[in-house]
Amino acid sequence: MGHVLVIPKKETDYIFDIEDDSYRKLWSFAKTIAPAIEKAVTCKRIGIAVIGLEVPHAHIHLVPLQQVGDINFTRPKIHPSQEELEKTAEEIRKWV
Repeated sequence: MGHVLVIPKKETDYIFDIEDDSYRKLWSFAKTIAPAIEKAVTCKRIGIAVIGLEVPHAHIHLVPLQQVGDINFTRPKIHPSQEELEKTAEEIRKWV
């Protein structure tokens, strides 16, 4: 399974440069969506990562975890089909 990105609408390069209200809303949304992911995908917990180097748009990674190594972004990427992505998204939406 892959992971979900929580991205603010206003593009800002560095997460700590986001205006305070938008920053709170970003984390509030992450807190809302994480339990839905946890119910939709088999995992022990949802891990969080904010790296900030890979693209110039701040975002939060919500990663379903079975073990600590599951949040290792140097591992080979998975390539789910469009159908698998849509099915997972629909499962997540059921719990929001």
